Parts: sequence; structure tokens; C-alpha cells
Amino acid sequence: MSDRFTDQVAIVTGGADGIGKAIARRLASEGATLALFDINERSLQQTVAEFNEQGYPATGYAVDISQEQPVAEAIRAVDGTFGRLDIMVNSAGIVGPTSTKITDYAVADFDRIYGINLRGAFLMTKYAVKAMEKRNYGRILHLASIAGKEGNPFMAGYSSTKAGVIGLVKGIGKEYAETGITVNGIAPAVIRTAMNENTAPEQLAYMTAKIPMKRLGTVEEVAALAAWIVSAEASFNTGVIFDLSGGRATY
Repeated sequence: MSDRFTDQVAIVTGGADGIGKAIARRLASEGATLALFDINERSLQQTVAEFNEQGYPATGYAVDISQEQPVAEAIRAVDGTFGRLDIMVNSAGIVGPTSTKITDYAVADFDRIYGINLRGAFLMTKYAVKAMEKRNYGRILHLASIAGKEGNPFMAGYSSTKAGVIGLVKGIGKEYAETGITVNGIAPAVIRTAMNENTAPEQLAYMTAKIPMKRLGTVEEVAALAAWIVSAEASFNTGVIFDLSGGRATY
């Protein structure tokens, strides 16, 4: 399946590092042309250079996905440059405060997490769909979380916004179910990335203890599942949240 994405164009948000970078690498290894969105311009440039050196066609766009105009302009730029948009993977996200009771949770922190995790997911979906509608084909994939399904205590912002992403996937998947555009999500348990390096040790231990496999997932495991979901093969799946939880998911 090394050519599943030949001639396809894929946007990956959070593409400079972590899960987004791993997914982007997997898509490029199977033929995709990459448009990487990330707010960290320095890391973005480094990743684009790295991919290009490896022979993977990649372009970087410094985008804050919580802001409508930059999202709209960047997606239009990708569509205008390449003449198509086949895949949009939204991996950008932040954890925010952990080990924090809701009574101590700052509203400013909640608003920031909402802006990136949920508002950003909404904006990326809205404008990706606009680009995909012209060809009546597209694959949209959001990174949700097991926290959005089960709720992690002391992580009010993260759990609630990821639950919102799940609702977005299910709703928009149904809206476009009669088209060639699918909208799906992945709900991972804890994946070993730089994103959770700053998670409080007791919070990380709590989450890992709930995984029957008793280990963290890897970015390569996420990328493997993501690559199938955004392929043409996954033509009868939309509005679905795929678990990637080492056995933690209970429904």
C-alpha cells in the first residue's frame, strides 16, 4: 500500500511535531503531498526541511487554528496552489492544566483550550469541507481523546473540549454522509509525545493505570490507524470515533 495517497494533497495540523508529524510522515511515505499547519514556526520550518531532505514534498503554513481568517486563508492557499484538497487531519491541540479542580481552573485557561481544541476543529472542518465539496471527495480526521469519552478528573478543559470534538465529528459526519466526504475521529489513550511531558506525574500515572496494556501508545500506532481512516478504502465509515486505547475504552 505504498502508493495509497499518490496525487493526493493532505493538510495536517500540529504537523511540526508529535502525533501530527508522525501522521504526516506516514501519509507522505505512501505518496501524499503535505501541507503542514502549525503555530510554532521554527519547528514547522525544521520539519518541512527534514521531510524535503527525505524526499517527501511538504510545505509549511504558520497558522493559529483558533483564528478564522488565518485558517480560511491558509486552506484557500493550499487549494489554490495544488488545485485540490483530499485529506485534512487535525492533530493540533493542547492539554492545559492537569491535577486542577474545576473550582481552581482559570477561565482564561479554559478559553485558550477551547479556542485550539474545539473552535480550531470547527474552523478546520468548515474550510476543509468548502475546498473538498468542489470535487465531492475528501477525508477529514480529528484527534479526539479517550478523555472526551470517559472524562478525566481534574482536566476540565481538556476532557470537555475533546468531548466537543467527538460531537463535531458525529454531527458533521451525518451532514455529509451522502457525499464523498467522510468525517471521523480517533480517541487515543495516552500517547508518548512532548505534549504530555509536562503532565503532572500523578495525573499521568492515573491515566496509564487505566490502560489494560499498562503502557503508553506510540505515535506510529496512531499514524497507522489514521492512514487507513483517511484512505479511499475507508469509504463506509463516517461520524465514527475509532478507539486507540490499549484496551481502556469501554464503549
